[in-house]
Amino acid sequence: MSSERSEGEAATPRWVLGIESSCDEMAAAVVEHGIEVRSSSVHGQLDVHRPYGGVVPELASRDHLRTVSQVAEAALSEAGLSVTELDGIAVTAGPGLLGSLLVGLSFGKALAWRYGVPLVGVHHLAGHLAAAEIAEPELARPYLGLVVSGGHTALYRITDDTAPALLGQTRDDAVGEAFDKVAKLLGLPYPGGPSVSAAAEHGDAKAFPFPRPMQDRADFDFSYSGLKTAVALAVEAQGEGLAAAVPDLAASFQAAATDVLVSKSLRAANAEGLGQVAVVGGVAANTRLREEMAGHGAAAGVRAFFPPMALCTDNAAMIAAAGARLLAQGERHGLGLGAFSRVPLDQAPWAQAQG
Repeated sequence: MSSERSEGEAATPRWVLGIESSCDEMAAAVVEHGIEVRSSSVHGQLDVHRPYGGVVPELASRDHLRTVSQVAEAALSEAGLSVTELDGIAVTAGPGLLGSLLVGLSFGKALAWRYGVPLVGVHHLAGHLAAAEIAEPELARPYLGLVVSGGHTALYRITDDTAPALLGQTRDDAVGEAFDKVAKLLGLPYPGGPSVSAAAEHGDAKAFPFPRPMQDRADFDFSYSGLKTAVALAVEAQGEGLAAAVPDLAASFQAAATDVLVSKSLRAANAEGLGQVAVVGGVAANTRLREEMAGHGAAAGVRAFFPPMALCTDNAAMIAAAGARLLAQGERHGLGLGAFSRVPLDQAPWAQAQG
């Protein structure tokens, strides 16, 4: 078996090295006792992908191959540790781009095998949720987790006793993907989230009455393809006046996109009897989402938690923290652990391992 649980639960390991390479960031970090970030090294690829307006998977994995060793060495050096002092290595096993995942996963497995360090595979979304937990000591389970990024828009009930329970998710585009696509339509630079947010600061959020898809439905699912289409039609209608309308278009889109996230999250929290919501993922860095969730949440008796900006986007500290929790539960994953592109959060990554 490549995955097994030891008898009982061990203490939280002191030093865990996390490795994250699910998309276009190559990252490594050391976390102490599962909560203290002792080092974090991130190598981004914006210059690699900017000419294409989005991530090119082949280019991403090739760049990871070039930088993985240096990034891991930088994280260990900043923490003042050698590999032999580690109590565990945690690696993102998925979901994500398979080529990118395999670089980090293969490096982590080789390091664990060479030095005899315990290895665990981490689900990328479990890492994002861990980012909120290590940043906010007052965030206690159970709570509602809203994961918002370029590939995910989903609501989960997070508890200690059971696997995360999916309450709702997008039926088409993720909200982060919608931000990127709208940025393209508006002629704004990649990445789209920060570009749209910056343009929206100078616009009127009520200038364009964009739809709030599925906002009034009783379920907790989301949809962003219709909103994206509405923006495309509005862009086309501007003709030569588009440049002047960009701030208003950006502000109106951002308002529509975030309003649905806030209203659905607070309704889900109420339905589940939860007084806390953790908003994680790249879109959690959006200023309007933070302000609206905090304000409306307080009015509804729901406290909103957000990781600091550096822990919203992909990073390895969150993977190390999530891995420390698994190690403390007795999880150990073997060299047969495989990468996976799509597996729900409630299904463990080591279920994909062979041998």
